[in-house]
Amino acid sequence: MDVEVRALGAADRPWVRERVEKVWGSPTVVSRGRVHRPETLPGLAALRGGGRVGLLTYRVEDRSCEVVTLQAVIEGVGIGSALLEALGREGRARGWQRIWLVTTDDNARAIRFYEARGFRRVAVHRDAVAKSRELKPEIPERARDGTPIRDELEFELALGDPG
Repeated sequence: MDVEVRALGAADRPWVRERVEKVWGSPTVVSRGRVHRPETLPGLAALRGGGRVGLLTYRVEDRSCEVVTLQAVIEGVGIGSALLEALGREGRARGWQRIWLVTTDDNARAIRFYEARGFRRVAVHRDAVAKSRELKPEIPERARDGTPIRDELEFELALGDPG
């Protein structure tokens, strides 16, 4: 699939909010005890045929970049990979040491996706989702298949020499 990736612009912000609300149930996302409003964050849009088919938002602190949201309108055709590759190129150009992200323990598909793209699981934050629910009550207790949602799993992709 031919996918073009570009930086988000002001005209994309309503679409970002709509996508985040649709996928995460509200305009906010919580990771590691922090509430994010993805529509206000830097990010990337994936385009195909002129239409937006993927979204990645992130925040940078020091020389680390946290992926806050990653979603593809059509899964399994390379959209998420294209977005992560573009972010990796940007990170290397900017001198970031790592890209990291958090997903939950019920999200087996995302775990396989990240590991297949070189991300390593670096931490399991036990029962962290209960704390996240205090900040965002919309987070369900169980996944659609009934799997309990309890832990946050942290993954990272090393980009450069820590020296």
